Amino acid sequence: MPLLKEGAFVADPWVTVADGADIPADVPVIVSQERWLERAKELAGRNAPIGVRLKSHQSPETIAEDLHRFSLVALEFPHFKDGRAYSYARLLRERYGFKGEIRAVGNVLRDQHLFMIRCGF
Repeated sequence: MPLLKEGAFVADPWVTVADGADIPADVPVIVSQERWLERAKELAGRNAPIGVRLKSHQSPETIAEDLHRFSLVALEFPHFKDGRAYSYARLLRERYGFKGEIRAVGNVLRDQHLFMIRCGF
């Protein structure tokens, strides 16, 4: 899947790891919020960047204390009518001071790009 970053399509170095799948060593990985909460100690000790994926019903508040450990937070858009990820992106930037990458995943439309930038993606 193409990754649009700063107006250009780029290669994605991140690997999204399904729950229950082995986590590859020494590559940036994105894990689910559930997996992070279950295995935070183990995952925090990795030598490669880690990211977390939040579903639209999972508030950033649940991972707020661990945000300093993440290089990336992926916010899911299950369908284009669900705008909770916009609010979550704003919370991550303004309330929690997250400086890493915020990525939109799922049912993302090009028309939403400018709104995402305004919210902190």
